Amino acid sequence: MTVFQGAVDATLAGQRDHWLARETILLMARALRRLDLTAKSFFALIEPGSCFAGSLLELALAADRSYMLNDPQRRVELAASELNAGALPMSNGLTRLQSRFLAEPERVDLILNHAGRFDAEAADEAGLVTVAPDDLDWDDEVRVAIEERTSLSPDALTGMEASLRFAGPETQDTKIFGRLTAWQNWIFQRPNAVGEHGALTNYGKPTQPKFDFKRT
Repeated sequence: MTVFQGAVDATLAGQRDHWLARETILLMARALRRLDLTAKSFFALIEPGSCFAGSLLELALAADRSYMLNDPQRRVELAASELNAGALPMSNGLTRLQSRFLAEPERVDLILNHAGRFDAEAADEAGLVTVAPDDLDWDDEVRVAIEERTSLSPDALTGMEASLRFAGPETQDTKIFGRLTAWQNWIFQRPNAVGEHGALTNYGKPTQPKFDFKRT
């Protein structure tokens, strides 16, 4: 699958002057920006059979956390392609690799020029994933991450994650969608914050908040 995706990306990149390839890339970029702006939490679970390569690597880079299985007995790999170099920008005008390595921009070229694919240890060393647990720790790491996420208010996650996803330059899009100050009043007026069972209502009390996860 990784090889196939690499071939698809190479074809799109090589035909960017053709209207169909150009429009396809532009639609892909728009879809990925919609993902960046979502009010939901995303974890990328990179396991055997996954295909986070090239343009699909953007999904792992867009996720709030990425977990990559480190198992020498089973092949799990990531790969970059030409499309990761600027064809699919975020709302801040940067690529997801540039946003990820804003403090270490030299890493971007190292990843794009890397020969071949990244196994779990190489991806972890390169900073492409949040954590690369081995087979013994995998289930517990994923379980704890999900339990930790669901213990927090979905409204608060909306504001925090929207703010944290956008580093670097300010644009009109990031000012509207990406800054916590634009969401604060909205978050603190929600039932999950100030309702009968909200987090602020129950703060300092022996009772626990009860969150409505059907709305964000």
